[in-house]
Amino acid sequence: MAFAMLDAPRAARALLTASAVRERSAKMLELGIDGRLTAFTVVMDRLPAAADLVVEVIRANYPDLVIPFHARWRHFVAGGRDLGAELLARIADPTERGRTAFDLAIVSVLLDAGAGMAWRYRDAATGAELSKSEGLAVASLRMFEAGAFAADGVSPRADAARLAAITAADIAAGFQVGPENPLVGLEGRAALLARLGAVAANAPAVFGNRDTPRPGGLFDHLAAAAEDGRLPATAILAAVLAYLGPIWPSRVTLGGIALGDCWHHPLIRAGDASDGLIPFHKLSQWLSYSLIEPLESAGLTVTHVGGLTGLPEYRNGGLFVDMGVLALRDPAMAGADNTVDSALVVEWRGLTVALLDAIAPLVRERLNLSAEDFPLARVLEGGTWAAGRRLAREKRSDGGPPIRVVSDGTVF
Repeated sequence: MAFAMLDAPRAARALLTASAVRERSAKMLELGIDGRLTAFTVVMDRLPAAADLVVEVIRANYPDLVIPFHARWRHFVAGGRDLGAELLARIADPTERGRTAFDLAIVSVLLDAGAGMAWRYRDAATGAELSKSEGLAVASLRMFEAGAFAADGVSPRADAARLAAITAADIAAGFQVGPENPLVGLEGRAALLARLGAVAANAPAVFGNRDTPRPGGLFDHLAAAAEDGRLPATAILAAVLAYLGPIWPSRVTLGGIALGDCWHHPLIRAGDASDGLIPFHKLSQWLSYSLIEPLESAGLTVTHVGGLTGLPEYRNGGLFVDMGVLALRDPAMAGADNTVDSALVVEWRGLTVALLDAIAPLVRERLNLSAEDFPLARVLEGGTWAAGRRLAREKRSDGGPPIRVVSDGTVF
């Protein structure tokens, strides 16, 4: 027992990595293939058909195979306009443009948990009516553009002091929420932004001096960490987990360290104090992917993008369920109130990460592309996420996921 206690902080730090997500998700897939999971069975013979569909979707959406990385920036398009690019183009100074891009990406990703099936956002400037991720993105961008996250109330930026004071009512107003337009997890979203403000204010060495701390200060911190103009994507994730980690609810702690998006599953064995734990860091990795482009736009080269994992969310996960790669042992559970800490959801997420790693080489083989030319970030965007959405629309009238998950606005 004493050894386990001493070992706990080291084991906890090891869980705060993409490699831990990948390794433990691979163990989950092994358990599934062996028929040992409680909620799912795995049919790997169905994976080639899923790869065929992903390739079909890629060729339809990107016939030239020029595919950007999976990132929040893809969701700022409305009415045929790239609203994110338009906003950043107004900023002449490249460093300030990078900080502003970080401000926007960080705030928008924290607001990007599942919206529920009823919510819509109507964008007056473009006339577009949007839902799900695109609606959340454009709503957050419009609030950002109007100065809703700025200390002065007018500038397109996010300031720690204003974020720390944000309320659910503020988000509701900006996101057009009302009795006829409900948004899932409203309180959770506001709490995340308030904690972001507090975290930024308390770490001036990372987020800027105490007079004007902002999430965008992380841009300067990461740019300074680059060596010869090169920065590994895993270093971005490490910074996000280290400096933004306190934002997430502390559901699981180990050795006094909060583990964020990390969950219990009794069959995941590690032989140390982290036995029974599997991390995902979904929103942290989604954010890390979304910070790559601002850094590269500033002239840096982001390397080792493949070090990040696929994202364990319901579009990617839905692809494998709808294609029959994954099957519930009890089909009735698809419509149950499955919580994010349930064995069913934990298994689904772990299996999704591992199956994304398994499907990526099949997709590349069909496209005759190398892993270097077509990293997982492009497979996701091209890709598995879009294929999962297409199947959802074809199979269910509301376009929702094949398995119901009760979200609090801080995980999915």
